[in-house]
Amino acid sequence: MKKILLLSTGGTIGSVQTDEGLIPGIPIQELIRFLSVDESKIQISTETVLNIDSTNMQPEHWVKIAEAVYENYSQYDGFVITHGTDTLSYTSAALSYMLQNLQKTVVVTGSIQPIDAKKTDGIKNLGDAVTFASEGTHGVFVVFGGRVIEGTRAVKMRTESYDAFESVNYPYIAYIEEQEILYNIRVSNKVTGEFRLDSELCSDVYLFKLFPGAKPEILESIRGQFNGLIIETFGSGGLPFLERNFFETVEKLINEGMIVAITTQCLEEGADLTLYKVGRIIDQSKVILSNDMNTEALLPKLMWAMGKTSNAVHVKEIVESSLV
Repeated sequence: MKKILLLSTGGTIGSVQTDEGLIPGIPIQELIRFLSVDESKIQISTETVLNIDSTNMQPEHWVKIAEAVYENYSQYDGFVITHGTDTLSYTSAALSYMLQNLQKTVVVTGSIQPIDAKKTDGIKNLGDAVTFASEGTHGVFVVFGGRVIEGTRAVKMRTESYDAFESVNYPYIAYIEEQEILYNIRVSNKVTGEFRLDSELCSDVYLFKLFPGAKPEILESIRGQFNGLIIETFGSGGLPFLERNFFETVEKLINEGMIVAITTQCLEEGADLTLYKVGRIIDQSKVILSNDMNTEALLPKLMWAMGKTSNAVHVKEIVESSLV
């Protein structure tokens, strides 16, 4: 028998309609009433960690979720975390870094419609999540819309469709059809080292999306308020230096000790600063290169790395390393 712990953080899947709109309100114990589980094979326990709309999810909450997994780790074979869809990708990525040497399955899921709605996707998503959590595949995964996604590769692409999430720059791990798991790629279950919680974060990170007409003074204003900066640039990556000179401003911030990461607004294929002059003017030894990481994975990874050290060189090494 597989023992699965269902951890609730709120979100649409457990929301109820009120005069103020949807708000989390269905107790976690009631969610499992909607599941058809073979109790001779799977035993489900529940625990409420949070009960919030995921728009309110903060880095401090990621730590609470990671701690809940860590504290119950020895008692269960797998974990399912119900979560609102809006920030689910950030949480799944953060857990991927904080739960080091994970030797069990942690699944993050949610739904577009509440689980008790007439046309809900919550029952399928929760059932699929429990099914996959019982599989024994090591790591953090997002299960949504019949697809299994590596925890650092999920991106919410749609606001209303039941296939809201896609795997960006990485194949889907598996598909789930009528509780049958059809693997697309096999995840290595070789884990070296003892499982441990590594949850110290530095959340003083500013995310800036570059746009035509943006003024470099925007970045000047964050000096002293943030230790890290992620810039979502255009295309393959680069900084404008005509009319509005972002290059000079960013260089100044780096020289003053700001840790800067360069990524792209394009979802697929990643950034490459070697292609154009606007990219080559940047000293790549002084900035963090996102390569093919999506922003939802890059942001918590930078916070996690900065929680370990304030040394820009060491932070760069950690963030640019393939950890998951």
